[in-house]
Parts: sequence; C-alpha cells; structure tokens
Amino acid sequence: KAAIMGVAGVSTGDVVLLASTTISSDANIAYTSILTSAYSEYIFRFYDIHPATDGADFQWNVSDDTSSHSYDLSKQSSAYSSDQAENTGTPKVQYNTGTDLANSTSYQVFGKGVDNDNDAVSCGYLHIFNPSSTVFSTQYFSRANTVHQNYTSREDWIGGYVNATAAVTAINFQCSTGNMDAGKIKVWGVK
Repeated sequence: KAAIMGVAGVSTGDVVLLASTTISSDANIAYTSILTSAYSEYIFRFYDIHPATDGADFQWNVSDDTSSHSYDLSKQSSAYSSDQAENTGTPKVQYNTGTDLANSTSYQVFGKGVDNDNDAVSCGYLHIFNPSSTVFSTQYFSRANTVHQNYTSREDWIGGYVNATAAVTAINFQCSTGNMDAGKIKVWGVK
C-alpha cells in the first residue's frame, strides 16, 4: 500500500508525523524512543539548521542500547558533493573521503562546513530503513543543501548502512563544534 501525499504536503495513509522539534541554542537533539518496530522507514527533515560556530558540520549518530545511548555504532558510507563558489569560480562534483565512513563509529556528517553568517543554514533529509531489524543492517541515505563557509552553495549526498545487526534504538543530531542556534527537525514514520 503506497503512501499518499495530500494537499500542501500533508501526509496521509501510511506516513505519520511522529515529532516536530524546534532548535534553540541546543548542544544536541536526541530521539531515544522514536525508532521502534512500528515503522519500516523513518524520514527526518531538517529546516534551516544554523550553527553557532562557523564551519561546523551538522551530523548524526545512532545507538543500539536503550539506557546509556552511547551513539557508537559502526557505519559504512560513501559521500559526494557539488559546490559553487561565491566568486563564480569553477563548480565541482567530487567524492568526499573526509565525509564518508569506513566501518567507523564516528558521527556521520549530514551538512558539511555550515557558515554561521545570519543568513546561512543547512536543509535536507535523512531516510533510515528498518532500524529495528536484528537480521539485516540498517540502510540510510541523506541529501543536504548548505551555505558552506567557503561556498555559496554545497550539496551533499551520502548513503550507507549501520554495520551491525543490532536494533537501532536512538539517534542523536549535533554540530561538530558549538551549539545548533536555530532550526527545526521533523520526523515521519512510514509503515
């Protein structure tokens, strides 16, 4: 049964809005009870994420424990970006070895090097599939558009999987340095 998107993006059918979080000078935003077996896909949408620190990466990590939430599961990913410099220099599309993960427990970058000028933000989405599975690895992909500290526009595409068969029970979002000054995160579950 396919999900249906209604008027003005209002979801109906199998897509359910689970959370809407407004960011205001937060060190991190953690969802510790939202990832359950109730949904086979989770969609996180990020609106106007603005960092306190210039050049901070907006990033996330997952946990498989239900109490301490250590956010240290191993991930394998590939990362590509395109960017266009403000001075209209040569645009480029490239593979990013500094953003991909090779069986690493590090945080996965979502938006790279976000500028902290008043008008600079990162926006985009992250899809996570079957996080409750203890048989298959949890797959994910994301896309972000960012006002980069050195570019007018940077787009990041990242895809990978959590390299564990433990159920993913929590997810944490943060900046690599400093707080998230503003923004919004919305989460949908897909049956």
